[in-house]
Amino acid sequence: MKVIAFNGSPRKGWNTEILLSKALEGAATQGAETELIHLYTLNYKGCISCFSCKRKDSKSYGKCAMKDDLMPILKKVEEADAIILGSPIYLGTTTGEMRSFLERLIFPYLVYDESHSTLFKKKIPTGFIYTMGLNMDGLKERGYDQHFKLTDMFLERIFGMSEYLSVTDTYQFDDYSKYVATAFDPKAKAKRREEEFPNDCKKAFDMGVRLTQRTLK
Repeated sequence: MKVIAFNGSPRKGWNTEILLSKALEGAATQGAETELIHLYTLNYKGCISCFSCKRKDSKSYGKCAMKDDLMPILKKVEEADAIILGSPIYLGTTTGEMRSFLERLIFPYLVYDESHSTLFKKKIPTGFIYTMGLNMDGLKERGYDQHFKLTDMFLERIFGMSEYLSVTDTYQFDDYSKYVATAFDPKAKAKRREEEFPNDCKKAFDMGVRLTQRTLK
């Protein structure tokens, strides 16, 4: 049993990677082999709209035809039993690297029909972890949850099942005094980091457990 996590953050060792690692720890407690892939270490682009994956009777039907660092990664997804994605929110959506990955991950399996068919050959559970500096009120005011639900819908359509976790009001700097960030209260940020982030890590851990258990049913 293999569970793969994809880190869509350029910052290693920070919130998104920590939470994904916790999710993989949860998966490992259920006997899963785990792997964490950092998207920012790979050389690739988003979908170029060549439609090779939609061409009838072609070798590339249902598969991305682009030859770059994502080729072996997309092959790993086909062999995985569950996948977990993670990204910070930049300007109201996932990072560019994660967005490009999602285009390449989802579009080849998506069938242009009225039945919302998928070419992915099995059902696997998927999870998404979002991190952001905004608090929960800000998330709702800006409608971020609508974006999350849309991505969740596509993941569910292609892979069969999906869930997501929103981690808000994250700690962004080691030393807030070195940056222009007057919108935030450094003491409040530090307090939340100490008191609430461990709970967020537990939620991520539980997601890993839950997704892995679904593969066993």
